[in-house]
Amino acid sequence: MTWTQAINPLGNIGLSALVAAIPIFFLFIALAGLRMKGHIAGLITVLLAILVAVAAYGMPVKYALLSTLTGAMFGLWPIGWIIVTAVFLYNMTVKTGQFEIIKDSIASITDDRRLQALLIAFSFGAFLEGAAGFGTPVAITAAMLVGLGFNPLYAAGLCLIANTAPVAFGAIGIPIITAGAVTGIDAMSISQMVGRQLPLLSLFVPFWLVVIMSGWKGAREVMPAILVSGGSFAAMQWFSSNYLSPMLPDIMSSLASIICLVLFLRVWKPKKIWRFAEEPAATLEVRHHSPGAILKAWSPFIVLTILIADWGLNPVKAIIGKMDFKFAMAGLDKMIIAGGKPMAVVFNFNWLSATGTSIIIAAVISAAILRVGPGQFIKIFVDTLKNLKFALLTVACVLGFAYVANWSGMTPTLGKAFTVTGFAFPFVSAFLGWLGVFITGSDTSANALFANMQKVTAESMGINPVLTVATNSSGGVAAKMISPQSIAVGCASTGLVGREGDLFRFTVPHSIFFTVMIGAIAMLQAYVFPGMIPEAIKAAAAAKASTSGGGAILIGTAVAVLILGVFSYRQKSGVSGVK
Repeated sequence: MTWTQAINPLGNIGLSALVAAIPIFFLFIALAGLRMKGHIAGLITVLLAILVAVAAYGMPVKYALLSTLTGAMFGLWPIGWIIVTAVFLYNMTVKTGQFEIIKDSIASITDDRRLQALLIAFSFGAFLEGAAGFGTPVAITAAMLVGLGFNPLYAAGLCLIANTAPVAFGAIGIPIITAGAVTGIDAMSISQMVGRQLPLLSLFVPFWLVVIMSGWKGAREVMPAILVSGGSFAAMQWFSSNYLSPMLPDIMSSLASIICLVLFLRVWKPKKIWRFAEEPAATLEVRHHSPGAILKAWSPFIVLTILIADWGLNPVKAIIGKMDFKFAMAGLDKMIIAGGKPMAVVFNFNWLSATGTSIIIAAVISAAILRVGPGQFIKIFVDTLKNLKFALLTVACVLGFAYVANWSGMTPTLGKAFTVTGFAFPFVSAFLGWLGVFITGSDTSANALFANMQKVTAESMGINPVLTVATNSSGGVAAKMISPQSIAVGCASTGLVGREGDLFRFTVPHSIFFTVMIGAIAMLQAYVFPGMIPEAIKAAAAAKASTSGGGAILIGTAVAVLILGVFSYRQKSGVSGVK
């Protein structure tokens, strides 16, 4: 028996919207106020959503439960699979000691604190966001800066502020993939739109970091390096998000920024080395390594780049996609009437074509390069699963909530209510994404919560939904620095436990400032430069993606050669401390 989705079940759109927002209000209070653990807050939120769907919207219990189950399944596959494999690859480099070589290759480049912040907090942090995400960038980069002699509060604050522009494409593009899944909009279109917003922020963030540290005068002294760092990152972020894949921008942009800045520093130096007036002594011992050791350490991420690029090529997808196992969700498929049409509910178990599978293959190849035996390989993978079990449960709950909210009519209700913002909705879109990330600590979760609402609202107002869905993700990145989870990670990694309030006060003005910037960009794109919204170039992007796999191999080879040349140049064996 079919059931028709309700948009205004209580006869008053304002009252219906308040009821529909109950699970969101609870999630906000649970995480921001009660500081409840994410998986517990997620479980209660999804139960509240089911209750509201059944009691207020009249959704049959069976359909509400099956909708939640479908969302949770998607949260675990393919999203959870990407999370596990990406973090596993990163963990393997840590357990084998290769990540220490990667860190040394970055930390030994310059003694100037401003340039160290650009290299480590901005560029290297973005690399970690793309490779692993989930708090890893701030934890590692902040600890590195403290070890090099940074004030702990400054180190944590700078790394949190720097970890903005890469967040939308973090953990191999999961936020963009999630936004596409919950809205039905092609993920590549969302990637293209985000790639026309965030590069403007990416160009600005390095400048702003240096201004925070050393003022306007200090920024002017290293402006050439700032332009190289931000410009190379922004250019590659635009190119890779528009013409390659939503899974590659962070990896490609961060490597471009690191390599360009390091090469630039070979021929340019600031007139004077800048340090904090009263900084602690350096404690991080920075070793220099042979070219072969450096290339070996970076090799897992070189292989990762090649395989992810190949997996996104149309000829490859056409072949491996034939192995997908698709099945209709029994008892739910075509049982819900939305917009006058029955909804097809089909789950795709794409065991081979999933991005996570390309990452696990990269991990197998990397294991051979790093000489990781089968026993150690399995142990690291099992340990990764154990460490991520609650994160995976949280993702499953949030996606379960998103699906039951979308299919019951709760999300369309909220979307209709937000039409009252009228002309300013593109600006408001940025703050909705900001709110979502502040609540959940994750751009992925924020897109699961609000992306479909952004789409519904935009369509009802005659605004291109690609813009508002992308703005949800772009606006959300600015809240990453103030989310309770990020603040906790920053304090824990720099010995500031108990000073979370100080770190929050340090970052919150910058968070709001960045969100206003994204909102203003969205307004300009909506009404002044609508040609920036990706529709006409979609065919060109698809054609670009259809080229042969040789392009991916060339990219990986070029990265390998540049890394080898950049970090090996004039390096000597031995140990030196950076002070």
